[in-house]
Amino acid sequence: MTDNTPPSGAVAELRDDAASRKSFLRLAGTGAAGSLALLIAACGSDDSTTSGTTPGGSESPPEASPSGQGAAGESAAGDLEILNYALTLEYLEADFYAQVIDSGLVKDKMLVELAKAFGETEQAHVDALKMTIESLGGTAVEAPKTKFGPVLDKGLKTVLETAATVENLGAAAYLGQAGRIESKEILAAALSIHSVEARHAAALNQLVGRGFAAGSPLEGSVPDGPFAAPMDMDAVLKAVKPFLA
Repeated sequence: MTDNTPPSGAVAELRDDAASRKSFLRLAGTGAAGSLALLIAACGSDDSTTSGTTPGGSESPPEASPSGQGAAGESAAGDLEILNYALTLEYLEADFYAQVIDSGLVKDKMLVELAKAFGETEQAHVDALKMTIESLGGTAVEAPKTKFGPVLDKGLKTVLETAATVENLGAAAYLGQAGRIESKEILAAALSIHSVEARHAAALNQLVGRGFAAGSPLEGSVPDGPFAAPMDMDAVLKAVKPFLA
């Protein structure tokens, strides 16, 4: 699940080049210096998948790779793969909150507003990722069909626990890909989304009564140690498989 391989791509460039670090921090906004240091220390490259494939393992459509040859084209194709992978997860999260609200299962006004706010945030991530993919000349993947019925059928406690797990999963997924991202602009965007996913997860973990430590990396309201645990693409897709039709 974790990867200790030294970071490559944009992370390595930020580590080694002061000018790149300054450019990244301008993109990421104030307060990002500490996050950048933790990111460089914590994340490694994820070589479990090859660039040019979709999250399902099939080859990317031709239009997903900008014209051109050599390393630049391969880097762009790799970033597009990661963006589509992230988009798939954001689709899942946005749809989950929409189904929870539509089900009428949540009666508490505060929880309803929280679900709406989180759902709107995840939809904003969907819109931003689709726009980025298309601006790079790629083709955004379509939203997957989901099956959250079994979760909803088990009641509010299971819904809240699932929300916490899915948000933890999102945070771990973004961190797991950070070492593979080539573009500093995309890395800055991914780090900002990772932070939001982690805050969602912390709030939900606290809401369901999970303490500082837990039995799995996806359950603790506070990480068990100074660095968040990344997850590679294969592990994340395996974890979300029960929610996909």
